[in-house]
Amino acid sequence: MTAQLNAYIHSEDAKTQAAFYAQALGGEIVSTMTYGQIPGTPEAMKDKVMHMALRAAGGNLLFLSDSVGLGGPDSSGTPRGLRFIALALSYGDEAEARQAFEKLAEGGEVKYPFELQPWGAYYGEIEDRFGVNWQIVKQ
Repeated sequence: MTAQLNAYIHSEDAKTQAAFYAQALGGEIVSTMTYGQIPGTPEAMKDKVMHMALRAAGGNLLFLSDSVGLGGPDSSGTPRGLRFIALALSYGDEAEARQAFEKLAEGGEVKYPFELQPWGAYYGEIEDRFGVNWQIVKQ
């Protein structure tokens, strides 16, 4: 099984944080999607970053997003605050991505089901039984 592991930072201000990392690590923002690109998004959220990719430090991809609505407690009741880190696994094969999603979900909590998204990729989120957040995507 082949997969790429990327850090995914949920931030209070993803644009500012990404610009800082690009400057500090040497890199560039290669893609940005805002919530405003999704039909039906409330006006107050339209400028918030849904997904941003930063290529830095010799070609590594770092993903960022504004932490809209992520301030509640985790599955154990521990306050999460406004920031947390998720591990993002990107697959080229849907079956492999689905298998990883299902295995990581065992004993954990599915936060967002693995399914086809409006932007054309399959995507799902899990908090595993150890409290680690995973984002699984099939590009």
